[in-house]
Amino acid sequence: MKFTYFGHSCFVVEIKGKKIMFDPFIRHNELAKKIDIEAIKADYIFVSHGHDDHTADLVEVAKRTGATVVSNFEIVSWAGKQGLELLHPMNTGGKWKFDFGMVKCTVAQHSSSLPDGSYGGNPMGFIFITDEGNFYYSGDTALTYDMELVPAAAKLNFAILPIGDNFTMGVEDAIAASEMIECAKIIGVHYDTFGYIKINHESAKAQFSDAGLELLLPEIGSTIEV
Repeated sequence: MKFTYFGHSCFVVEIKGKKIMFDPFIRHNELAKKIDIEAIKADYIFVSHGHDDHTADLVEVAKRTGATVVSNFEIVSWAGKQGLELLHPMNTGGKWKFDFGMVKCTVAQHSSSLPDGSYGGNPMGFIFITDEGNFYYSGDTALTYDMELVPAAAKLNFAILPIGDNFTMGVEDAIAASEMIECAKIIGVHYDTFGYIKINHESAKAQFSDAGLELLLPEIGSTIEV
């Protein structure tokens, strides 16, 4: 699989030729100012929760690319009111077989409201089970024992976890989460974008390494094989 990082918690994973985007937030991210949002292609856009730093570019990218938006019922309903038509509502615990593979929605411990202040439903994470490999994106979340259920759904090749602390898990809790989900290869997200979530990259990598884990922190705009 190819993983392309666009900063904060926004990234694209390519599976079976399909480009799957997550939590679009680029234009308002100073760290991602070199990214040409007009050049990004997407077949699907998965949204973990409604906060502006995960939805700010959702409508623009979805309209331009014709991507199908997948999220909880409340976010999908809100997206429909913004003029989007290709929508797939899901909710915690549910799963669906898409043309690229199976997706199961997981619990995330966080808050969620939409840019207009309306209720954003329950935040979620996603487990992707595909012929090209399996991965887990936790979304914004605290460490929770619900993560112990993840290995029952899939043996993971990698996982994407927030590591910036303050609003989500920090490095220590992300290490504990990695052990719960039984995954040794972690891509860190939700760090550095704001003053509250700046991290020491080398220290974070060293802490993961000391725990027998690998922490990947791709450069914004870069693509890696996972």
